[in-house]
Amino acid sequence: MEFSLAHPAVKAFMCGSLSGTCSTLLFQPLDLVKTRLQTLQNGVQHGSGRVGMVTVFVSVLRTEKLLGLWRGVSPSFVRCIPGVGIYFSTYFTLKQRFFADGAPGPLQAAQLGAGARCVAGVCMLPVTVIKTRFESGRYKYSSVFGALQCVCRTEGPKALFSGLTATLLRDAPFSGIYVMIYSQAKYTLPREISQSSYAPLANFSCGVLAGILASIVTQPADVVKTHIQVSPDVFSRTSDVVQFIYKEHGLVGFFRGAVPRSLRRTMMAAMAWTVYEQLMAQMGLKS
Repeated sequence: MEFSLAHPAVKAFMCGSLSGTCSTLLFQPLDLVKTRLQTLQNGVQHGSGRVGMVTVFVSVLRTEKLLGLWRGVSPSFVRCIPGVGIYFSTYFTLKQRFFADGAPGPLQAAQLGAGARCVAGVCMLPVTVIKTRFESGRYKYSSVFGALQCVCRTEGPKALFSGLTATLLRDAPFSGIYVMIYSQAKYTLPREISQSSYAPLANFSCGVLAGILASIVTQPADVVKTHIQVSPDVFSRTSDVVQFIYKEHGLVGFFRGAVPRSLRRTMMAAMAWTVYEQLMAQMGLKS
């Protein structure tokens, strides 16, 4: 079957997958730095009282060379290419099902984004666990498939769904807040801009604004999720991680890695939505 004859949801999946490929490759180093920051122990301070994004970045370059910044890119691709595709196809399907006759309001937009992210998050959680472990530098997996086999053999299949609660508490609000702010910001754009050649740049700017706000709100859940997935032998419950982080680092501990994560999530989401909407428009589909 020719692609032009494919179901609109399939087209949305393909557009989302392509946008996810581009953004993942570009911003993987920021995700790696974020994971390393979140999993640093108090005793590891690299000779200083505080470890920041630049310190970790330089440390990775020194010990693992330039390609070390893309450690974990394989599971990132395995996760994001189908994951972003599932997200956008679910979003498109839900929007066409419930809001085919008009634009959703702020609350409806948030529900659409959160619902689509929950579906994608649950589907891709096993790969998310592997990706986080790759980036932490604590596991010596040779491949994504090998890592999946190793986890199932040594820890059981249940370990592949560790951090599910924290992941949904992070991803559903992030996507809900993002879609709500992004869609409302787009609606406020003057008609001369939204229908001009500057539309992609304007949409990207709206995405950056939405991404920054959504990242800040959901940062604590991301820190909790990382600890659970990297150290499943230490933490069995989400509440255990929350208590540990607060005891070791205080409230500021829930915002470790906020800068690289905000940069990555903001730029990835803005790029993904911009590419997705441009591709959908070229296909004559309303995103």
